[in-house]
Amino acid sequence: MKPYNVYSSGIKDVNFGENVKIVEPVNLYGCFIGNDCFVGPFVEIQKRVNIGDRTKIQSHTFICELVDIGKDCFIGHGVMFINDLFSDGGPANGDQSKWRTTKIGNKVSIGSNSTILPVEICNNVVIGAGSVVTKDIIESGTYVGNPAVKIK
Repeated sequence: MKPYNVYSSGIKDVNFGENVKIVEPVNLYGCFIGNDCFVGPFVEIQKRVNIGDRTKIQSHTFICELVDIGKDCFIGHGVMFINDLFSDGGPANGDQSKWRTTKIGNKVSIGSNSTILPVEICNNVVIGAGSVVTKDIIESGTYVGNPAVKIK
């Protein structure tokens, strides 16, 4: 017996809208990607994720389960979405009851290398590159920093 297991990445059980552009390699499974979307290389989108129409997701981004991204959004390079807050002091170890949801509104731009914890972000928001969003954003504007705060 081999001392390791090999799992193949790829595109499995994805519901695509029309005119979607994908640049491989990607790992997409059990998700929905709306009309006229773009997904760059080295992106992982897990099951139970919804991507709205005309949203663009740049390379090296990770979108975990329970994320809903609205229409006309831009997700920069290397953006990380988190669904486990380590509420018991460590990882949930697959206990999905400890995971939390993230909802991104329409016309939201998230700069490269940002980290998005389980939050809600309203419509018409810009998140600056490298920001860490730790709380809900309920007012349109531009947010930067760690933790992200409104600057205009």
